[in-house]
Amino acid sequence: MPAALPYQTEPPFTHGQAPSTGVLLCNLGTPDAPTTPAVRRYLREFLSDPRVVEIPRAAWLPLLHGVILPLRSSKSAAKYASIWMTEGSPLKVWTERQAKLLQGALGEAGHQRVKVRYAMRYGSPSIASQLDALKAEGATRILVLSAYPQYSGTTTASLVDAVGEWSRRVRHLPELRFVHRYHDDPGYIDALVAGVQAHWRSHGKPDHLVLSFHGVPERTLQLGDPYHCECQKTARLLAGRLGLDASQWTLTFQSRFGRAKWLEPATEATLRALAAKGVRRVDVTCPGFTSDCLETLEEIAQEGRVAFLQAGGKDFHHIPCLNADPAWIRALAGIAARHLDGWPTREPVSPQDLAQSRERATAMGAER
Repeated sequence: MPAALPYQTEPPFTHGQAPSTGVLLCNLGTPDAPTTPAVRRYLREFLSDPRVVEIPRAAWLPLLHGVILPLRSSKSAAKYASIWMTEGSPLKVWTERQAKLLQGALGEAGHQRVKVRYAMRYGSPSIASQLDALKAEGATRILVLSAYPQYSGTTTASLVDAVGEWSRRVRHLPELRFVHRYHDDPGYIDALVAGVQAHWRSHGKPDHLVLSFHGVPERTLQLGDPYHCECQKTARLLAGRLGLDASQWTLTFQSRFGRAKWLEPATEATLRALAAKGVRRVDVTCPGFTSDCLETLEEIAQEGRVAFLQAGGKDFHHIPCLNADPAWIRALAGIAARHLDGWPTREPVSPQDLAQSRERATAMGAER
């Protein structure tokens, strides 16, 4: 048998086809269904990534396949079932909507030669399949836009790894750019502020606001990961814009896993402590998640609520993520446009249009 070719076949080339630019909006991922087999497939891919679990493979993989997947898959499937939407997984639904709206926002801003797709780091649609699709559509330049505002080796760097894996089997590579972070982007902060204020206009203000970010092991901070610092800056900017003093808000970290020491303070422990101190109402928002998902809709809106009320709290509010909020789509379009700078993303002006434009300018000058 002939040996397999190391590189995949290139899509058909059409002479005269104008090159285009692609934007790939990448989120973490989700199971295809809220079932034990689907969740097990998803968790196997997710937890096998050495960026996510920095434990020697020889020690980690037997534990993952022999203990964690058999025990955790069915429990996680039940959690997913509790938040599943009619259209599917909330994370996938919101990310797909964001990509479509981003396409429209960029087009309205004059970037007509940009094609936007979305992908998941784990699960479907995969990063590789969507990069293939953009290439087949004529994209010679691709911007990889992370859905993670704060950079982390566990998330952002893993996206770059996935793109690198894809590139190793591609003969004709497109130009590639990556958006690594936008934790302090003014548009992103504006959108967060608008979301919190809209909730408060409808429901009144809380006694305390908790800003909950996804947790990572503490050792990642000690090893130089900037995630903790970027979460801190996002929280400070958001709280400042909301006019809150230090006694009115707390930054926390959620989604702890395993026995290692994680970033603190922990979200659930903080909610219990606030209730024990007599805080009657708490609002929780999750600035690090741009789409509502299992971690916000189940871990915060359900488990967090139970923890706070059981500890003596009286009123708990989860403030939705940015999702498809117009302010967020404008911010996302602004972030993408800045990183697209210098690439041909607008339709070329024809000689006739250029001549008409000059005639109008000359006529206006004569009128003055």
